[in-house]
Amino acid sequence: MAEVAAKDVAALRKVTGAGMMDCKKALQETGGDQEAAVDWLRKQGLGASKRAGRSAEQGTVDVVLTDDVAALVELTCETDFVAKGADFVATVAALARIVAENGAENLEAQPFEGQTVGEAVTLLVAKLGEKIELGRVARYETADGVLDGYKHIQNERGTIGVLVELGGVDRNDPKAKELAHDLALHIASAAPRFIRREDVSEEAIEKEREVLTELTRNEGKPEAAIAKIVEGRLNGFYKDYVLLEQGFVRDPKVSVGALVESLAPKASVRRFTRVKVGEE
Repeated sequence: MAEVAAKDVAALRKVTGAGMMDCKKALQETGGDQEAAVDWLRKQGLGASKRAGRSAEQGTVDVVLTDDVAALVELTCETDFVAKGADFVATVAALARIVAENGAENLEAQPFEGQTVGEAVTLLVAKLGEKIELGRVARYETADGVLDGYKHIQNERGTIGVLVELGGVDRNDPKAKELAHDLALHIASAAPRFIRREDVSEEAIEKEREVLTELTRNEGKPEAAIAKIVEGRLNGFYKDYVLLEQGFVRDPKVSVGALVESLAPKASVRRFTRVKVGEE
């Protein structure tokens, strides 16, 4: 089998929680491919987290919210020390305001304190001595929906940012505003990937079905029962990743979909964005 670097084993262990030797074997079996190694561990039932994100960089995220516009900006760097520094945090906050006011298109070329955003980031690199880059950017604007946003602060910086838009509601309804905020908090915690089951691609479903089939077979289940067991486990996949099918974090017995439906006959979640520093 191919040799794998200790740092790759450590990285896989960090995102899966599996044992060191299991991670090493997974990387050997998959030619060093981290994502494939996660699937390999899951197929063996070795405790790999389904929610594990791919390792990214350090950084900070900020969110700006008005009645009509919500904006989110991530700025990446190499260390936590820089990410929580005053200059770095202030820059991210300023960039989020720029996106809210001027839009996200060609952000690097937009004006910022007598220079462009791109030039400001370059100067920040020189000042702080680390690789610093613009990360993910999102901007929502609505004329008839309800927007909300949330920034989770940990270790003196924003580590998770969320934007969400509700439609089919009275934007002046306090209950709609309250639910939009509750959903932003829920999304930050529960990390859904899709709004509804129909949004999940056939490719993603087939990949999950393949993983669950191998896992079920490796557990020694009867071959004739595997297909039925896998379909049942796929429902668990939807409850993990589909927003409207997740149990609400404050009351897991109630689905997010039921909460939205109770708000108004045509209420819907139009879109959401979730960015967590350190995950892609």
